[in-house]
Amino acid sequence: MNYCISFTEPHRHFIDIEFIADKVNTDELTIQLPAWRPGRYELGNFAKNIQKWGAYDVKGNALEFRKTTKDCWKVNTKGVSEVHIKYNYYAVDLNAGSTFLDPTQLYVNPVNCCVYIPERINEECKLSLVLPADYKVASSLKKMLCDEVNNCHCFLIKNFHELADSPFIASAGLQHEVITCNKTDFHLWFNGECKPNSEKLSNDFSRFCSHQMELFGSAPFDEYHFLFQILPSRFYHGVEHTASTVIALGPGYNLMKGDLYEDLLGVSCHELFHAWNIKTIRPVEMQPYDYTKENYSRLGYVCEGVTTYYGDYLLYRSGVFTSEQYFQTLNERLQKHFDNFGRLNLSVADSSFDTWLDGYVPGIPNRKTSIYDEGNLLAFCTDIFIRKNSANQYSLDDVMRYLYTEFGKKGIGYSEQDYKKTVEKFAGASFDILFNDYINKASEFTSILQDALNYIGCNLVLQSSAKFHEHALGLKVHEVAGVTKVLAVYPYSVADVSGIAVNDDIITINSIQIKPDGSGTNFSEWCSYFGNTTLELTVMSNGMSKTIKLVPEPNQFYKNAFVRKQDNATAEQEKNFASWSK
Repeated sequence: MNYCISFTEPHRHFIDIEFIADKVNTDELTIQLPAWRPGRYELGNFAKNIQKWGAYDVKGNALEFRKTTKDCWKVNTKGVSEVHIKYNYYAVDLNAGSTFLDPTQLYVNPVNCCVYIPERINEECKLSLVLPADYKVASSLKKMLCDEVNNCHCFLIKNFHELADSPFIASAGLQHEVITCNKTDFHLWFNGECKPNSEKLSNDFSRFCSHQMELFGSAPFDEYHFLFQILPSRFYHGVEHTASTVIALGPGYNLMKGDLYEDLLGVSCHELFHAWNIKTIRPVEMQPYDYTKENYSRLGYVCEGVTTYYGDYLLYRSGVFTSEQYFQTLNERLQKHFDNFGRLNLSVADSSFDTWLDGYVPGIPNRKTSIYDEGNLLAFCTDIFIRKNSANQYSLDDVMRYLYTEFGKKGIGYSEQDYKKTVEKFAGASFDILFNDYINKASEFTSILQDALNYIGCNLVLQSSAKFHEHALGLKVHEVAGVTKVLAVYPYSVADVSGIAVNDDIITINSIQIKPDGSGTNFSEWCSYFGNTTLELTVMSNGMSKTIKLVPEPNQFYKNAFVRKQDNATAEQEKNFASWSK
C-alpha cells in the first residue's frame, strides 16, 4: 500500500493525497479515516476537512462507492485488483496536533488525513512526498532513497499505526540540532522565525533526556525528534508520539528567555515522558488503538496526570530547574485545583472518561476536574505514599518502570486494578483510601496534600486573594472585547447568592462606569476603594440589565494557594526531601 502527498497551490491550503491499495481480492473495500487522534481523547471528525473524494482503478476509471459513516467509505471493487483513492484535505489550522499547508511549509499529522483499510492496518506501506527542491523533512520516519529528479522523498513504514504516529514538517526553513544522550540521538527541529541557542539547549535537554532514559532503563525509540512549530504570537501546545513530539510555541522572539523558555523545557520534558507513559504504557482500552470511535478510559490521571507531575519534577531532579522554579509550577497546579469546584462534582477518573464527551474545554461551570492538574497533585500524593510506606526505598519511579517492563514492552494494556496493585506492591500497604476516596470519588483532598507536603518538610498555604472582589465577593473577572466579564463565581458566595452568573457583563459599580484597561484592575480597584460598604452593581445578563446589591464578606472566598518550605523542618523531613529531590 502506498501514500502520495503533494500540493500545487499551497495558498489554498488544500493537500492532494493519493492512497493506492494493491492485492485487492474482494468485491468491496472498506476505506476508513480516523475519527480521533491519540493524544487527544475526543472525536476530531477529520473527514469534515475533505472537499473531494474519489475511487479509481489502475487505468483511472471511476469506481462506484458510497459513504457509510461520517468517515468511512465502501468501494465496489468487483474485478479490480488495485484501487486508487484520490482526495484533498483542507489544512488551515496550525497547532501541535493539526495538519497545515501554506507557501512556506507542508506539516502533516497523518492520523488527521490518511485513510486506511481496517483489515490491512498492520501491513507495511510506503509514503512519498512530492516537495519543492529546497525542502527538508523533519520526522522520525526512516527515509528511503530519494528521487531527486522529481523532488520526491520516500519513507518505508511498518504499518498504519506507525504512520498515524509519525508527524512531519517539510520546509526550506528548518533549523536542526542533534544532542546525544545515553548513546541515543535527540533531534531538535525548529520551524518558524526564532534564534535557537545551541549551547543552552544542549545543556538543558541533555540533562532531562538522560534522566528519563536512566529512569526507565531503556527507550521505546532508537532516536527521538522534537518538532517545534514556532509561531509569531503567544501560543502553547504539545502532542506526544512514540519517537517524536510536535510542540507549538510563540512568540519566536521570546523563545530562548524567561517564561517562554521555561515553557519550552516543561512541555518538552512532558512530551518526552509520554513516549513511555501512554504511547507505550497504555490503558487496556487503548491496546491497540481503535481509530474509528471513542476509546473510553478512566486512567487519565495516570496517562496525563503522572506525566504532568514528572514533566515538571524531572526538570528539578535533573538540575534544569531550581527548587524555586519547580515549586512555582506546582503552585500553578494548586491554584487551578482550588479555583475549580468541578473537583467536588466529578472525580478525576470520571473526568478522564468524559473527555470524550466535552473534550478539553472547561464546559459548563464546575462540572468536571482536570486530568492534568488534579492528576498531577494525586501523582505527587501517590509518590509520597509509596516513599512513606517503604521508608524511601521505593517511589512512583518504580511503579512506572514496572508498568513499562511488564505491560508496555510486552504490548499489554494495564487496567485500573493493575495500577492500584502495582502501587501497593512497592508501597507494601493498601492504596484503598487514596484510590477509592480521592481518585475515584469527587472529594476535597486538601488534607492529603498537606500530609504529603509535610512529609518533605513543606506546608500548603491558603491565603486570601489579594483582589477584594475575589476574597470578599466570590467572583473572578476577565476582559473580553473591551468588556469586564464574569469569569467564575465561587459557589454560595456573596456574588452567587445575589444572582451574578458566569459571562455576565459588569457595567457600573456604585454608579461609576467600569472601563476595562487591559489588566482588569479598573473593576478590582473600585471594589477595593469602596471596601466593606454595600456595593451596587449594574450587570448585563443575556441582553438584560439588572441591578445587584452585594454586602462583602472579606477573606471568605477565593484563596491563593502555594507551597512554603518549613523553617523548623526536622532532620527526618530534610532527609525525606533530599531523597525525593534526586
